[in-house]
Amino acid sequence: MATTENGNHRPNDNKRDNSDARDLFIYREDVSPGLKYEMQLKRVFVRTASQFQDIDVVETCFGKTLITDGLTQSTEFDEFAYHESLVHPALIKCAQVKPPEIVFIGGGGELATAREVLRHASVKRVVMVDLDEKVVQVCKKYLESWGGDNVYNNPRFELIIGDAHEYILNTQEVFDVIIMDISDPVEAGPGIALYTKEFYEFAVTKLHPGGVIVTQAGMASSVPAVLSEAEAADQPTCFAPILNTLGSVFDVSLGYTTNIPSFGSDWGFVMAYNTNTPQESNQEWSAPATEMIDALLDQQLGTDQAAALKHYDGLTHCRMFALPKPLRTYLSTEKRIMTKDNPIYMYSG
Repeated sequence: MATTENGNHRPNDNKRDNSDARDLFIYREDVSPGLKYEMQLKRVFVRTASQFQDIDVVETCFGKTLITDGLTQSTEFDEFAYHESLVHPALIKCAQVKPPEIVFIGGGGELATAREVLRHASVKRVVMVDLDEKVVQVCKKYLESWGGDNVYNNPRFELIIGDAHEYILNTQEVFDVIIMDISDPVEAGPGIALYTKEFYEFAVTKLHPGGVIVTQAGMASSVPAVLSEAEAADQPTCFAPILNTLGSVFDVSLGYTTNIPSFGSDWGFVMAYNTNTPQESNQEWSAPATEMIDALLDQQLGTDQAAALKHYDGLTHCRMFALPKPLRTYLSTEKRIMTKDNPIYMYSG
């Protein structure tokens, strides 16, 4: 949970200098058990709430920052790293079989996930289903560079305000790529059902042959915490269970990470797909030739748009999928799967 507080100043000091004034407000956020982020709160753009959550847009050392229910969702400083990592590996993997034309986004209220999808020239239709219309409107107004009106008014883009879980269960449409840019699986949160084996078993029926699903998967520290056997049941991350759960449904389930400084950690993503040669395909996509990724990006985005990406290219792809040894070791020992009856929750402060 995030908090703000007045700074403490020396009594009887009537000559408060500019540095004192700048330190008047501090923003704090729980990152993991025993660890908090603390930073100067420079400005508050808006504090509001919807029927689902508190919504704040503030300015910190990371620039403009979207916060919901006390947790950082996106910042001006590094949102591109998160959104490019979430979107482009899945879409160019799909393009190996057939250039993606129809893409579903669950969540994505900042509009930046749709921004990245719409860079792909082959995409003819993007359906985004987000539960909270107020988040979308706040982001459109205060976080224009995330996507704003350029995304909102794009004729290829359709916004549906509703439950992404219910939409996938009831739609007759089939997609080339499904992107889950949703809330973390926290206890009592709205997103937990979207991480379960039951959901993925249904989602696979909504993918065209060669289709890909990708989800954000929470904190994925390069050196995971060492836990006792008693503590392991309360592991505060869900990266491994999400990877395992998708792997129980799809032929190939690949975890990858990138550093998101404003989140206080490396962040995990998991993409999954079916294939006739799972072992060969797994190796090919985890450690491809950088030239292959760059060529697919040029094919999908055009040379100028591919060069305009701030984070993702062939070399970065290889870094994201090359997980460090401590994390690989932890993943090899974690066997839990997330189901409707046995949910696994991420730490939320």
